[in-house]
Amino acid sequence: MLGPMGDRLPAPGPSVVPVQALRAEGRALSAGIGEPTTLGDDWWVSLLWVADRDGLVSFRDLGPSAGPPPDPPLLRLGPLIAGALSGMILEEGGRQMLRLRMGIPPPDERLPWEAPLIVLSAFRWEPMRAATMDEAELATTVLTGFRRSVESLARP
Repeated sequence: MLGPMGDRLPAPGPSVVPVQALRAEGRALSAGIGEPTTLGDDWWVSLLWVADRDGLVSFRDLGPSAGPPPDPPLLRLGPLIAGALSGMILEEGGRQMLRLRMGIPPPDERLPWEAPLIVLSAFRWEPMRAATMDEAELATTVLTGFRRSVESLARP
């Protein structure tokens, strides 16, 4: 949670692949990804985040300039990431096997765009696609899709 003076939290650690620069109204931001873990049921899980030199930014920092839309940020981010990684994510019953959850809840649950921009992500990969990539390539691909998706949050 944010401190009483509005202090921001630091990034959760070093990115396992090189961080990627974001374009956001002249601010120097970077996207990172934590060490992925594959769970017993083949879910590939990792933290994704966006920070500047002072720590994690909020979803609002990268939202539309007119202000946060009424829908929560993950409701917008999920389809963007699904599209960015289309063809890699396993489909079962017509649904992509992708789950996103805020890594840290917002200070006020009525203001989800105020949450730090850190996301717990889980994917099940299309086996033939995943078999052709090593862990670093997979992490880089996920980070690139996440970065592009976050950059798109500002669009109305």
